[in-house]
Amino acid sequence: MTKRRWSTFLSAKIFNPLVLAAARAGLPTPSVVILETTGRRSRLPRRVPVTRLIDGDTLWIVTEHGHKAAYVRNIEADPNVRVRVGRRWRPGVARLLAGEDWRAIQRRMPNKVNSAMVRAMGTEHLVIRIDLE
Repeated sequence: MTKRRWSTFLSAKIFNPLVLAAARAGLPTPSVVILETTGRRSRLPRRVPVTRLIDGDTLWIVTEHGHKAAYVRNIEADPNVRVRVGRRWRPGVARLLAGEDWRAIQRRMPNKVNSAMVRAMGTEHLVIRIDLE
């Protein structure tokens, strides 16, 4: 099993369902937000928990698998997203920043354990900037 497949399995089958359930139950997820994109084929809302850095009205995400991640492909098709920060949904516009220094962004993120996992398990790191309304 490749590193990408192993990482995707852990995220999709174990970690993401637990975090989404915690968020739905109203439990705090201090270093994680729920990112809602629009499915590029289905046009249905798709939600994924992501570790983030919030700087004013700008939210930064460092992806683990870059353009191979479904939510990244959804953003490429429609950059209008919603983000659940705490208990509040905020609309925003996402931009993929291929040339951005993902390590510098990640060093500023509050969850150092998750940042280490993204570095270790990642196959193509990519920075996403979301300008929140």
